[in-house]
Amino acid sequence: MIVLWAALGVAGLAALTAAFVWFNNSCLKTTRYKIKLEGADGIRIVHLSDLHGKSFGRHNGVLVKKVAALKPDFIAVTGDIIHAYTERNKAVALGLVGTLKEIAPVVYISGNHEMRNKGYRFFRKDLKEAGAVVLDDESVTVCGICVTGLNAASLRNGKIFKLTSESKQILLAHEPQFINKYAEAGYKVALCGHAHGGQWRIPFTGRGLYAPQQGVFPKYTQGVHICGDMQMVVSRGLGNSRFPLRLFNRPEIVVIDFE
Repeated sequence: MIVLWAALGVAGLAALTAAFVWFNNSCLKTTRYKIKLEGADGIRIVHLSDLHGKSFGRHNGVLVKKVAALKPDFIAVTGDIIHAYTERNKAVALGLVGTLKEIAPVVYISGNHEMRNKGYRFFRKDLKEAGAVVLDDESVTVCGICVTGLNAASLRNGKIFKLTSESKQILLAHEPQFINKYAEAGYKVALCGHAHGGQWRIPFTGRGLYAPQQGVFPKYTQGVHICGDMQMVVSRGLGNSRFPLRLFNRPEIVVIDFE
């Protein structure tokens, strides 16, 4: 009898652990922000980042349904939509873009994972054919807003200071640790990802444990950060990278309502 109860206890603990892990890694959370931006009053953006080839339900149906319910004016995807150039990763990414474009325009920039080998120039073409507006150090007007996208390869070479646009309203840039450069370049709002929310978040502190290029206890892992006249919004992202587990850090859909 003792053995039976012990076995049931172990099985129960294993089930609870599995449920906890699933909740932290697959149960989507929607985070909403209101940001003031001149000329953008009433515009809603859904900001997605760092999918890393993950699928939320069949053909990402759970993610798509949640985005559709939010009724965005456009969707910003700030890089690392793939983890590697595998056929599965590409199929997931392109399938998602093709579905999201039916909801609202999809504006995309590359992340460091897209830049890991020479596959990006082909993947870029595939993204455009799937329906994304791909920005590589260029600007586009969407819903009356000027959106500039910084190629991930241009984050460290000062290219941001050479970009020209009608106005510097919104910048899409994958890595948040360059916040000072984004502000110095004159942008009013920057949307970033890359930090994965710090991967493991420390309960009740609002702190992440680690982020690439920021190290331990990183500063820029989620939320709104002010630098001069600029507001930077960091997404905790959707998927995982080399470390496959999130804790106290659910995958995130960011909604920004401009006023």
